[in-house]
Amino acid sequence: MLSAHEKEKILSASQLWFKNTLAINHLKNTVKLVDPGKFNINPFLIGYLSKYLSGDTSPRSIARALIYPRVLGSSITTSFGQNLQTYITQVLSAFGSTTSGIDIEYIDSVDGRKKYCQLKAGPNTINRDDVTTIDNHFRSIKNLSKTNSLDLQMNDLVVGVLYGEDAEISSHYKALKNDRHYEVIVGKNLWYKITGDERFYEDLQSALSRVAGELNGQKELEETIEALAAHPDIIELSQSFS
Repeated sequence: MLSAHEKEKILSASQLWFKNTLAINHLKNTVKLVDPGKFNINPFLIGYLSKYLSGDTSPRSIARALIYPRVLGSSITTSFGQNLQTYITQVLSAFGSTTSGIDIEYIDSVDGRKKYCQLKAGPNTINRDDVTTIDNHFRSIKNLSKTNSLDLQMNDLVVGVLYGEDAEISSHYKALKNDRHYEVIVGKNLWYKITGDERFYEDLQSALSRVAGELNGQKELEETIEALAAHPDIIELSQSFS
């Protein structure tokens, strides 16, 4: 179980990583969206989405319908997944693994056994090919354990999902769990098993949300919407719905 000092160290490091790796880049990527060329605009849907969101197809409403999904959805979600390795090496370095194909190793707070864990971002972030890759990594560890006479059980091979709940995992995670019989541990339960702290998951969420107070992007977001709405292409698109 983590000491209070170790817990605070991880929470602080998580905040710093989130701010410097994700939040600042999120803001930089937001202000770039003043150019319609940054979007793949679907002319059949954008009028509908604009009206659905704001009740009209004014340039500003179209700009909002374009920017909101990018800024509040795909942009930050993609960045989180792409930077997961950075999080592992910078924040979870205390649990780092030298075993090929394994992200972290930890002593399970429940059963006391050493776990070999591949970390994934969320409950829908792997595909069919990832199932094979993960299986191959774990098979290599099983072969190594036989060669070196290591005490390795099937439930010592873990796919750890940083957020979400068991009921949300995709069919690919279920294939690892039900067909390959590996442990798939999700969200709050994963962090509890790693840290021994039942509240760590909630405390980590709170710590990361506080970063928003330091980097409030509301002003930049509104300025970007206004700039995009003023672009001739967006004005012309708006007029086409008149």
